[in-house]
Amino acid sequence: MEPVIIVLIILVVLVFIALIKTIQVIPQASAAIVERFGRYTRTLNAGLNIVVPFIDTIRNRIDLREQVVPFPPQPVITQDNLVVNIDTVIYYQVTDARAATYEVASYIQAIEQLTVTTLRNIIGGMDLERTLTSREEINAALRGVLDEATGKWGIRVNRVELKAIEPPTSIQDSMEKQMRADRDKRAAILTAEGTRQAAILTAEGEKQSQILRAEGEAKAAALRAEGEAQAVRTVFEAIHAGDPDQKLLSYQYLQMLPKIAEGDANKLWIVPSEIGDALKGLSGAMGNFGSLGGGSGGNGSSGNASNGTERREKPQID
Repeated sequence: MEPVIIVLIILVVLVFIALIKTIQVIPQASAAIVERFGRYTRTLNAGLNIVVPFIDTIRNRIDLREQVVPFPPQPVITQDNLVVNIDTVIYYQVTDARAATYEVASYIQAIEQLTVTTLRNIIGGMDLERTLTSREEINAALRGVLDEATGKWGIRVNRVELKAIEPPTSIQDSMEKQMRADRDKRAAILTAEGTRQAAILTAEGEKQSQILRAEGEAKAAALRAEGEAQAVRTVFEAIHAGDPDQKLLSYQYLQMLPKIAEGDANKLWIVPSEIGDALKGLSGAMGNFGSLGGGSGGNGSSGNASNGTERREKPQID
């Protein structure tokens, strides 16, 4: 009985192993290549699949999701004989698991080498300045070449990105100096523009200030002239209303003479002819007044001596 039990146990183990090899579970977004006696039979898609145990074998399991592969920096020579290091990133996706397995030995390595050679061809026709400013153009050219070449491998290149473009150290120093000079130039231009604008605004302000000051002075002069005219008019009307005689005018002339002679600068001043006439009139009036005063004194004494009753009327001064 013991050999029979051993045989039964062996059979159960073999059946269990056969069941395991028969049932194949493929994850979502994956595919498996099945070979029978070393020859491609079919491609297993996601889900539960049945294969013939010990006859069908799984050759390769491929991820059908989009993959991201960064490539190390590659030295590339530009058209102006400068060496730049360029880092690239490839976004690809396997669309045909069978072609990706049998059409190329290692599609990752093939894509990398194809990227390097294509990048050298593209950059070789550009100078450094265009290389640094034409990333979109380089990406589009790389994607077109890679997509065309990898199509027969069952690979679709979705995107190609240049992660970094590093020129030589000496070129970087020169570029930094040029950028610094450009920034200094722009700063000087902005400073000069600001100074110019400030000067213009200051001049405009001074112009407006002078205009306003001149307008104020003109209005003030007009008001002063109007006031003086009104004062002269009032004085003139008052003088005519008082009807002054020649003696009063002569007296006013004499009062104005000291004011005319005031000041150290008045070395020479002109006396109007009217002042002479006024002085004559005033001296005549003063003489008449003096003679009247003296005559009354002498006659009074003789009159008093004679009869003491003679009286004379005091002359009126016109």
